[in-house]
Amino acid sequence: MTTVVISQPMYFPWPGFLAQLALADVVVWLVDAQFSRRSFTNRVQIRSPSGSAWLSIPIKHTKNRTDIVDIVAAEPNWLDLHIDKLKKSLSGTPYLDSALAPVLHLNQHDGLCDAIVASSKGLASQFGINPSEYHLSTDLNVTETGSNRILQIVQELGGTRYVTGHGARNYLEHKEFELAGINVEYMEYDVRPWGRVEDDFSPFVTGLDLLAHVGPAQAASYLNPRTRNWKEFLQNHQQT
Repeated sequence: MTTVVISQPMYFPWPGFLAQLALADVVVWLVDAQFSRRSFTNRVQIRSPSGSAWLSIPIKHTKNRTDIVDIVAAEPNWLDLHIDKLKKSLSGTPYLDSALAPVLHLNQHDGLCDAIVASSKGLASQFGINPSEYHLSTDLNVTETGSNRILQIVQELGGTRYVTGHGARNYLEHKEFELAGINVEYMEYDVRPWGRVEDDFSPFVTGLDLLAHVGPAQAASYLNPRTRNWKEFLQNHQQT
């Protein structure tokens, strides 16, 4: 069985997405999708004294559609500012250096999209998550759109299982995947709490936070990656 995960790039994502990557043999980054300013492509939450706060890369505004692969940072020193904010957010944690390591490496990338992709890959690697293959959607020979585009990508990469987040239930043609011999499964997020959970704990902050608190050797054990078959998932969603 070959498990494929397809996602728009995420900037140092929350642990739930890392759990999804932990199940993947093949990962595809949809970099030719339209950039949305409300997405997690260029931002993620961190802890702050007043609760969760956004850590966002400022993006230059354009009048026309901008694909993720073409986004440009509006401030050249954004990475230095983020490093300072993360040091403050993670101050006093026992594995701060491990958490900062993938952040410091981002200055090796010229393109912003490449840096964001590297942020997810570097963070996953610190968790011991290393899928066999990573691909950019722009490198694949895919001509379809919508649900058919996802199906074509999975087929091109020899996938027999597609693991996705909850948002796909709104557009995925599940029976088409079934006819093609591909199992569709949805994530069942079950991240264990970490750190001082009494201090307004939120599982939706960056995985850097989890890494800083428990370290590379233990971080993956907090993810508890699980899935549910699409039929069971949709049935359960209709009842809630």
